Amino acid sequence: MTDTAVLLTLVVVTALAFDFTNGFHDTANAMATSVATGALRPKVAVGLSGTLNLIGAFLSIEVALTVTNAVVKIQNPDGTPKPDLIGNGGADLLLIVLAGLVGGIIWNLVTWLLGLPSSSSHALFGGLIGATIAGLGWAGVNWTGNGSKLDGVVGKVLLPALISPVIAGLVATVGTWLIYRVTTGVAARFTDSGFRWGQIGSASLVSLAHGTNDAQKTMGVITLALIAAGEWTDTGNIPFWVKLVCALAISLGTYLGGWRIMRTLGKGLVEISPPQGFAAESASAAVILSSSHLGFALSTTQVATGSILGSGVGRRGAAVRWAVAGRMVIAWALTIPAAAVVGGVTWFIGDLVGGLLGALLIFVLLVVAATAMYLRSRRAPVDHTNVNDEWQETPSGNRTPVGAGN
Repeated sequence: MTDTAVLLTLVVVTALAFDFTNGFHDTANAMATSVATGALRPKVAVGLSGTLNLIGAFLSIEVALTVTNAVVKIQNPDGTPKPDLIGNGGADLLLIVLAGLVGGIIWNLVTWLLGLPSSSSHALFGGLIGATIAGLGWAGVNWTGNGSKLDGVVGKVLLPALISPVIAGLVATVGTWLIYRVTTGVAARFTDSGFRWGQIGSASLVSLAHGTNDAQKTMGVITLALIAAGEWTDTGNIPFWVKLVCALAISLGTYLGGWRIMRTLGKGLVEISPPQGFAAESASAAVILSSSHLGFALSTTQVATGSILGSGVGRRGAAVRWAVAGRMVIAWALTIPAAAVVGGVTWFIGDLVGGLLGALLIFVLLVVAATAMYLRSRRAPVDHTNVNDEWQETPSGNRTPVGAGN
């Protein structure tokens, strides 16, 4: 096996590891409100979400193509691959992709450990941007596509990041207000029961939508690596085996939960009721599916968070924990630059050592860092048994462990 083949294998394995972290990091986007309101039992919720993520991954490839083509300038104006940006038979670009994935995984694990619902998508894009700048310079990043329209990183990543949570929040606010207006005078036990059933459908739709958006991001990264290695040349399609393994990886990650983030979204932002949960999930599904159709690689985490906040604003008298929301916004703002720094530093380490040995070194460093964070998380575990424990805040605004911890 050649060095390039080994490096390609490392990239594919690391990409699937990112896909797995994306799954458990984002389970809360679909199921946090349903678990919080009791519409679904925690283990049932993650099983349903994992299955629907698997199905959703096969419904579209628009987002995958965005990831393949919108970050690194791999194409000539006519759409053919641009080999002059890479060297060593594709090894240079493969190292960039590997370093970018490391940046995304590290940020995903850090925010998971802290229980912060940051964006897996932006972690991935940040890591790739940082590694690309380190390896190819600022000109190597596809900032605005062909220059005639808002495309590339700006149009497909940054603008959706700013707009999508606002739209989702507004839709959820209006939806929540309308629900309570229409059901005025109806006994709460009837409305809560009915909307819990409705939440099963709306949460399922969010999971399906999540598969159409987030599962495809790793498909795009693996396809980019295949192009770099000369194993694929069609920048308008994704190999079927790539779709399959990515769908399985994100589905497995989703099934394992991501309980720390689910607790923050379900209990930390708003004390949510079934009507609010239904409105939030419906708003999230509408925004994510629309964006997937248009090829926008948005943050499903930001959409879900905006929807949950909107459901709190739309219900008169609902308590919204703005301090928790503020910490989330800070994490959102830091995600792309922080992941970019990790991706860039990782590329420099790999490039300094050089060749296959450099790639193996950064892969080992990733395994060590991931293991350390997992072991740290076991000191205060959160799982399906305590994900719905009452949320508490210290006077300083920091979370305090509840039950087995947070």
